[in-house]
Order: sequence, then structure tokens, then C-alpha cells
Amino acid sequence: MAVWREQKPLILASQSRVRQTLLSNAGLSFEAKPAAIDERVIQKNSGLIAAGEIAAHLACEKARSVSLQSPGRYVIGADQTLESEGRMFNKPAGRDGAAEHLRALSGRTHALHAAIAVVRNGEALFENVSVARLTMRELSEDTIRAYLDVAGDAVTTSVGAYQLEGLGVHLFDRIEGDHFTILGLPLLPLLAFLRGEGLLSL
Repeated sequence: MAVWREQKPLILASQSRVRQTLLSNAGLSFEAKPAAIDERVIQKNSGLIAAGEIAAHLACEKARSVSLQSPGRYVIGADQTLESEGRMFNKPAGRDGAAEHLRALSGRTHALHAAIAVVRNGEALFENVSVARLTMRELSEDTIRAYLDVAGDAVTTSVGAYQLEGLGVHLFDRIEGDHFTILGLPLLPLLAFLRGEGLLSL
């Protein structure tokens, strides 16, 4: 049973299946409308260098882009950045890029910054950035090769070349942080905001 009170459903400005599943499992009625923006250009033009600030800016820009095409609708934007020892990681370009990411993260702790924004009529109503820290175990070249063989093309769809909810869990020694943050959608602060606005029945 949906817990969303508005007549028109939420809009999720993302094509991420994981984010869609999280919203669906939480009983929220929504439509997925990915934002048609160039994230790397927007990031470069923003002048921002802090991982959390970049994630927040991109989440807001995604939501605003879709919001301007959907008057009166509540639009959720989301973004996730990965930072390790001062280096920012984007989604890897192909298998070689994924292998390079894994070598760089092997044996180190990195931070995932997950941002969400709720926008209506082009105006940001809510923004949140949550952080999780993940420590990857030491990975040999054989382990990296075996992981990439089994994981396949999925490694190019997320920062860090892994999905923790899938085979990526084998890569880690320790995880500190909220599960939803790691999956790229800090759900608890989002639900708290929507509840506070009287938009949820629970």
C-alpha cells in the first residue's frame, strides 16, 4: 500500500534501479524521469572541489532540471561521490578503468557521499548529504581479475566499480555508515522531510 498522500506521484530524477527499488519498498508512489544534464560539465563549472558539496550540487541540479518540466510536482534528485585520500572517483570507463579503481582503493578506506534534494517548481525545499566509510580489503591482481570476470558490465554503473548489495560485498573488510547512504539514497532523512511536510500517511 502506498503511503504517499499527494494525488500526483513523486518524481525521481534518476534511472538508478537501486534508488527506484528503495522508494518502491518504502511505499512511495513515484515516476522515474532521469535528468538530461551533463554531470561532468556542471561539476566543472561549479568550481566545487569537496566531494560532499559536489554531490549536493549535482543532486539539486538533477532535481531542478526535471522540476522545471513538471510544474507543481515534488522531484527527488540524488547523487553520490566517492573520495579516497583526496582523489575523486567517477564511474569507470570500461573494464580497464574499473580495474584501476579497484587497485587504487585496495587496502584503503574511502568515503561515499550520498546527496538528495527535493525540488518543486525549480525551488529547492530540502537538501541532505550523508557519508559512509568503507574499508576495502587488500586485493591481488588475481582477485581483481576474478571479480571483474564475474561482475561483468555492472562494474561500470557505479562509482568505485562495485555494488555493495551484490558481488561487491566480497571486496570489503569493514563498513561504517547507513545502508541507504551506501546505496546512494539517504532514505531516512528523506522520509523525515516528507513526513514533516504532511506528505506521508505513516
